[in-house]
Amino acid sequence: MPVKKLKDLLDSQNIKYVTIRHSSAFTAQEIAASSHIPGKELAKTVMVKINGEMAMAVLPASNLVDFYLLKKIIHADSVELASEDEFKEMFPECEVGAMPPFGNLYGMEVFVAESLAEDEEIAFNSGSHTELIRMSYKDFESLVKPKVMKFSAQ
Repeated sequence: MPVKKLKDLLDSQNIKYVTIRHSSAFTAQEIAASSHIPGKELAKTVMVKINGEMAMAVLPASNLVDFYLLKKIIHADSVELASEDEFKEMFPECEVGAMPPFGNLYGMEVFVAESLAEDEEIAFNSGSHTELIRMSYKDFESLVKPKVMKFSAQ
């Protein structure tokens, strides 16, 4: 079941989306394979700390965050990967590591990799390790208002 908060937002804005169930998978690449979605169209959410504040870096499943590049682009003093212990309490309705890339629902900034923004549609975890939501990238962008930039590498 998608996170209620997310589903309520999508429904209240009349956003078209599809829920995709898949076998239990934990890495972005496993999820892409299990759900038959190309890795470049599956958005993974990586929790980062920017100057000590939590933020979401959203990028294709097949890519990695270039922390040095992200730090340089946003002119931060520090950018580092957040540990699960640091963020798991922020998403009580989600399985750990399966939070959707809607930082706006959790009071945090969202950075999206430029390459993901080029896709017509994106798919992402809906709060569990067995379900995705697929929707148009334009709708995602209009709801989340992420900062789009080049900070990932394959």
